[in-house]
Amino acid sequence: MSGSAPASKILVSACLVGIECNHRGLANTSDAVRALAAEYDLIAVCPETQGGLPTPRPAAEVQDDGRVVNEAGDDVTAAFVRGAHAALAVAQAAGVTQAVLKARSPSCDPGRGITAAALRAAGVRVRCEEDDLTLE
Repeated sequence: MSGSAPASKILVSACLVGIECNHRGLANTSDAVRALAAEYDLIAVCPETQGGLPTPRPAAEVQDDGRVVNEAGDDVTAAFVRGAHAALAVAQAAGVTQAVLKARSPSCDPGRGITAAALRAAGVRVRCEEDDLTLE
């Protein structure tokens, strides 16, 4: 045995590690997030695609009443909730306690995102790629 402990796992937004899954069909690659792979196992999720939305897709925003509406005026809340449940299931199965998610995403933004809220409610520490990524 080598004596080294297995790497901790961190849930990350898939777009931040180079997967082309954002609403434009592009990645939002973050070198800071990708650098975390040197010390941690990164588990990439895209709650929006996991919830059944296509890539690319119309941009969407969380409304003041909690619904998610896309730029075409469609209520896509159900897909965002499905995606949040799917991401939470992945996080729980992997035993993650921390997540680094995409700022300003209706799924992932730590302040308003549907998935971010579900993860926080389950006890996962949620930050975005713009935060200090010194992890514990």
